Amino acid sequence: MMGYEGMEGVYFGVRSGPSYAAPVSWPYRPYTDVEFVKQPQEIQEMEIRIAVNITGPMKDYDRPFKVIVNPDSTTAEAGVHYLPFGDSFIIPANSITGYIPITVKRTPDMLTTNKKLGLKLVPNEYFGLAFPEWKAIPGLGESSLGNDTAFDASLHTININDLMVQPAVWRGSIQAGNREAGSWGAFTRKKMELMCSLFNLKYEDFASETTMTAVLVSLITAEMGRYLINQFNAGTPVLEDDGRLMFAGSVPWTSYIGVPYK
Repeated sequence: MMGYEGMEGVYFGVRSGPSYAAPVSWPYRPYTDVEFVKQPQEIQEMEIRIAVNITGPMKDYDRPFKVIVNPDSTTAEAGVHYLPFGDSFIIPANSITGYIPITVKRTPDMLTTNKKLGLKLVPNEYFGLAFPEWKAIPGLGESSLGNDTAFDASLHTININDLMVQPAVWRGSIQAGNREAGSWGAFTRKKMELMCSLFNLKYEDFASETTMTAVLVSLITAEMGRYLINQFNAGTPVLEDDGRLMFAGSVPWTSYIGVPYK
């Protein structure tokens, strides 16, 4: 088989995919998602490592590569949403991969806004830019893994947020007139956090029916309804942010989004 011929270059080698697939089958991605909502509240900082790969032969000595913050794709603020980092990192001897360690920080504004930190590889005396036009193998993982088929592999975006969106398994709905219905009614962060607190659950437990089984749904529904009724009878009703009574399970009240309890 013919060996590699061409530029000695660098490119972002970040891969991600579902847990059921082997990591070696995951596609390359032009982004990394840091979702603090999946971490306990006491976790206020995380260090992530962004992989950078090389083209060309391995060498028996360390070689530096350079990266800068890309202002065109950055909304995060240094010192606030991430800790400042240098611009020179190492491809170790006898290796094809180096890493950029970056510490990201959890901040209140991430509850409603995704902060972006754009990275850009810069050529130096050791490396050029290997794949400014990356194209994935057609058909490889596109349906099952969500392949990103074409992008500039010299650029990478880190998405940092604490956003909570409705998970894959949510047994509730909104009917005509914005009336809450089903077992859990409308999804809200406040309701999700209460569920997790009462039943020792995590947000990611709602990601599939493997973890959120029908039996567990039934238990949550019954106990949530009982808890909300008890709180109401005790004179401490649980309200959503718009002032309406929280809805779940067998509560005797009707709840309309945007209509306060009193």
